[in-house]
Formats: sequence, C-alpha cells, structure tokens
Amino acid sequence: MSDQKDQQEPIQIVLRDGVEYTILGTAHVSRSSAEEVKHLIETGNFDSVAIELCDARLQSLTGDKRWRDLDLFKILREGKAGLVMASLALGAYQQRLANQFGIEPGAEMRAAVTAANSNGAELQLIDRDLNITLKRVYRSVPFWRRFVLFSGLLTSMFSSDEISEEDIENLKQGDLLESTFSEFAEHSPEIYQSLIAERDQFMTSRLRLLNSGTEIATETPKKVLVVIGAGHMQGMLPLLENDQSNSQAKISALNSIPPSSRWPKLIPWVITALVLTGFAIGFSREAELGWQLIVLWVLINGTMAAIGTAIARGHPLTILSAFLAAPLTSLNPAVGAGMVTGLVEAWIRKPTMDDLSSLRNDVTSIKGWYKNHATRILLVFFFANLGSMIGTWVAGYQIFSSLS
Repeated sequence: MSDQKDQQEPIQIVLRDGVEYTILGTAHVSRSSAEEVKHLIETGNFDSVAIELCDARLQSLTGDKRWRDLDLFKILREGKAGLVMASLALGAYQQRLANQFGIEPGAEMRAAVTAANSNGAELQLIDRDLNITLKRVYRSVPFWRRFVLFSGLLTSMFSSDEISEEDIENLKQGDLLESTFSEFAEHSPEIYQSLIAERDQFMTSRLRLLNSGTEIATETPKKVLVVIGAGHMQGMLPLLENDQSNSQAKISALNSIPPSSRWPKLIPWVITALVLTGFAIGFSREAELGWQLIVLWVLINGTMAAIGTAIARGHPLTILSAFLAAPLTSLNPAVGAGMVTGLVEAWIRKPTMDDLSSLRNDVTSIKGWYKNHATRILLVFFFANLGSMIGTWVAGYQIFSSLS
C-alpha cells in the first residue's frame, strides 16, 4: 500500500488479487473533491470507478427521481413514514452545508458518474442500500434510546451552526473526521457499528466481489478508482488488504435485517388490556362510572392527538379526524392515529410535483417542513402519534386514579 501525500485529497493505493485499487477520500460537500475526482478519471486510465452509492441513491443523485416518485399513501399504509423522515433528516444536514457553499451534495459522486461514462469506465455501486442501513441502525439501538436517536436527527437537521470551508477541507485529512467518529462510537457504539463499521465491511466485500477473478496474464493489473467519504478510509484499507472472508456471504449477512425485540411490541397490547380492564371495573361498580371513564378516555386521548395535529398545522378536517380516531386507534396497536391523520391530510392536501421536486431544499429548515405539503403530511403523522401516545398515558392514569 502506498500513500500519495503530495495530493490535495487523501489517496491510498492497494494492490490485491490482480487489481490496483486507488482509494480517494472525499468530503461530500467539497468543491475540490469533485474536481479531483474528475481529474483522476480523465488522467488515470481506470478500468472501473467504484462509488459510495447504492442504486436508489444514484437515481436520487442523478435525477432526483427518488423523491419525485414518492407515494405518501403507500408509505403511510405500509408504516414507513418514520423511515422516510429519517432519510430526509440524514440528507438535510448535508444539503444545508451544500447550500452554504454553493455546491450540490454528492457533487464528487455525480462527477464520478459523469466522468466514468465519458471515459468508458465501468461504474460500480458498492454501498449498502440506505433503507437497510437505517433499519439495522434502528434495530441495533435499545428500545428506550430510539427516541433519543430520532431527536438527534432532528437537532442536527435544524441546527443553525455554520461550518467554514476550511473545516470542510480538513475533514478529508482524517483527523477531525476520525475524532468525530471516535466520539460517536464512545457514546453510541451500536450506531457506529451499523452506520460506519458495517458499511466499511460491505463496501470492501462489494469491491472484492465485483473485481474477483480479474487477474490478467500480463504485468498490468486492473485499475479501479474507489471514491468514498474520507471517514471510511481507515476502516476499509486494512480490510481490503487483509480480509480473507467470503465476500458474498458477508454481503448477505450485512444485508439481513435483525429481528426486532418482542417485548416492546407487547407494550401497546398490555396498555389496551389495562384500559379495557379499567372500563370493565368501572361498569361493574356502576354504569355511570363506566361511561364517565369512557368519556374521559375519549376527551383526553382525542384532544391530545388533535393538539398534536394542530401543531403540525394539519387541515381542520385532519384535526377533527385525529380527535375521532385517536381514542379508537389507541386501543388497536395495529393502527396508529398518525396513519389515519396522515392519510386524511394527504387526501385533502395532495402534494404537488413542485412539493416533491423541492423536498431536498425544504427539509433543511423548519419553515420548509411546514411549507411543503409532502413533509407537512409527515409532521401530521409524527405529532398525531406523539399526541395520542401522551393522551394514552394521561388518560390511563386518570382512569385508574378514578377507580382507586
């Protein structure tokens, strides 16, 4: 392995199994990274260019098709609204930096795609699908810390702190980025494992798999340019040099979704059983008391869900649907109040093509989330569920206080 220190961008070269891998570390919102990628491909005579993208992210990067084709009705029905919100939150911070420096996020990846096509090099997508990564992150975090994780995403998304262009360039030298990852691992090793370490293994395995059996019966090895975020270099280089595991088996293992814990799924059913038991006790004592408890449940649960929907600036009919639906959905763990309100909001205020096309920029600010009809539907989903959850606990407490 050699290190070309005279380059502005961090570059490492690894020769293995008849393949010469040139590893270029980039910052995803760096103008010079994009320029260096283009220069290398045009002058390096590479057979293949491997980039830190999956197929879905490539489509989003090159045509923004991913968000324009967003089917919110399907997303809400399939219970994937939270996953979409997380995806938007992850992209928002990078987009905000890109807006600050006047460069599109992932410009170096777009430059790699364009230059590879222009120079006849094979394009290789080596990163794991983002949805699988998010699901593995979510499943790896203990149940009680998932709210903290989501809150952290929201905080980073709406942070107003600015980063200088010098800081962006320093990320590519490894020091700042590696120290950030080290702190990340110290505070949340589960997240670090799924978000960083696993992807190091996945991308290394993809490189070996895509370029296996390419030994050439000449002295000239196959040349592959690998364009990745600089933070992955430290983890990928030792693996690319020394890992002897079966690449296909490792990819399959890292693409699997760990089973979720069973006991968190039981909590809503336990709550439902307790509330219904409270109603039964109330009616067994006196019919009037039983009806009082039901009214208490409806008013508290419905009002809190309606308030949550109002905070999301839902349509008046959506707010009404929250009030009517929450007392019932709270007793049916299979359906959430947010699903009902989100579908109602999507029906009343169907997102336009302009809404979907401007998602990437709108998610970088709170104002944008409320202005864009697509993201406001997600806010309605989130806050209606939050209000219903608070209402369930408050109403449950009031019911059993009335019985004591």
